[in-house]
Amino acid sequence: MKPTALARRTSARTLLAAGLVTSLALAAGCTKSEDAPDPKPSAAQQDAGQVVASPGTASGPTCTVDAYGGRKLDLRTATVGFSQSEKEANPFRIAETASIRAEARAQGVRLLTANAQSQFSKQISDVQDLITRGANLLVIAPLNSDGWEPVLRTAAARLIPIVTIDRKINATACKDYVSFIGSDFTEQGRRAADQMIAATGGKGEIAVLLGAAGNNVTTERTEGFEDRIKEKAPGLKVVFRQTGEFAREKGQSVTENLIQSKPGITGIYAENDEMGLGAVNALKGAGKKPGDVKIVTIDGTRNAVQSIVDGWIYAVIESNPRFGPLAFRTLDTFTKGGKVGQDIVIKDSAYDKGNARSDLGKAY
Repeated sequence: MKPTALARRTSARTLLAAGLVTSLALAAGCTKSEDAPDPKPSAAQQDAGQVVASPGTASGPTCTVDAYGGRKLDLRTATVGFSQSEKEANPFRIAETASIRAEARAQGVRLLTANAQSQFSKQISDVQDLITRGANLLVIAPLNSDGWEPVLRTAAARLIPIVTIDRKINATACKDYVSFIGSDFTEQGRRAADQMIAATGGKGEIAVLLGAAGNNVTTERTEGFEDRIKEKAPGLKVVFRQTGEFAREKGQSVTENLIQSKPGITGIYAENDEMGLGAVNALKGAGKKPGDVKIVTIDGTRNAVQSIVDGWIYAVIESNPRFGPLAFRTLDTFTKGGKVGQDIVIKDSAYDKGNARSDLGKAY
């Protein structure tokens, strides 16, 4: 055999072996998770992780494995199923799912995921499928608060603990599910009202772009806002309410109708950033200038915070979507037999013209 042929064959064998090693390494790295990698968060975003508003378990009712009727297990040998409710076109949902995936990888936990694409019937079947595929712990971001009985029956029969994030389900904590982790949505509404009062001087006509019907977030953000307005600013009148379904396009179309029916509107309270950004688009299309109509929103997305810098949005109350670390820490404590809160309320910050530019990097 000629030396050159031998060299070529040796080189081919080397490349084949290297490829095999790489493939095995990749396969080993994927055995714990069935999800593609997400972009690594910036240092500023990592610093903006969730903080529990009331640390510890003494501030409210708790739950344990024994009280729930479950069984102890090692989180790192478990399979966690995560059910996302909405299409990941919304930055909140993108950040929420990315946080769950990142924490699963960090903990070495096998993760199964499903996305209901904003269809409640699909979310119910999604969760049933996650159970069939072997999930023995569940993290659910519910689309609606009602209608979870089929899932709860199945999970109870198999002793599968459930943690819900960002929205509650209408069921009994530490019986039907373990814990809810999320914001104080009523308080978010109150804080948004305070910002609206400051923006308008407490006088004028305001509109409310309601979130999607059928969940506690919309109900509580509305109650908190309107109760605070009545209490502190009787000169501010809510003259328009319509759902924008938490979507930018719907928020824009609703605001276009609003401008026609209420041309002298003073302020708009949008119950999430996407609807608020839709309102900005509508105002631009109507020839309005930044600040002509005061807009207050809830979430904390990068585009909304940038709109504060640009003068279109007055303030944004944060609703932090980075549930991964807290959700997995709750599951870990619970499955080891420790106490966890039935309601774990997180702290949310806020953005206004005083900090929007400096804190833009913390937005998602």
